[in-house]
Amino acid sequence: MADISVPSLILFIASIVVAAGVAGVLIDTVTGISSSVDERGGDVSTDIRTDIEVISDPEGGGLYDDANDNLSVYIKNTGLRTLPASSGGFDVIVDAQYQTNVTVTVVDGSEWRPSNVVRVDIGVALNSGDHRLKVVVDGDEEVFEFRT
Repeated sequence: MADISVPSLILFIASIVVAAGVAGVLIDTVTGISSSVDERGGDVSTDIRTDIEVISDPEGGGLYDDANDNLSVYIKNTGLRTLPASSGGFDVIVDAQYQTNVTVTVVDGSEWRPSNVVRVDIGVALNSGDHRLKVVVDGDEEVFEFRT
């Protein structure tokens, strides 16, 4: 009887040590995953609450002033949070060219709050024809196609 008890006791202790090691690794891994999910959840929440919409009429006149090489579009904050209303907060691409000569003006109010509109003036020379504008604000992208 003693011959069977000693090896069984050794195997039992070894299995407890291995189980404790595995449990420690699992706890560390689950803690890391939980922290990552919490951080990513905050980022996703911000992305969900951010939304813009170009409200200029692509068929209407007044978008492009060829005398001054100026493109003006109106963009509405359709999200749930206040967005930066400065040219540094916007990435503007016209016909696959990144634009740096961009001016942003809040049309209704002093901040670009939800439901407010900004006018974006872009200093760019355009030929007659079809064009494509892409605006990115805090990760939200909007594409606007128009004709001059």
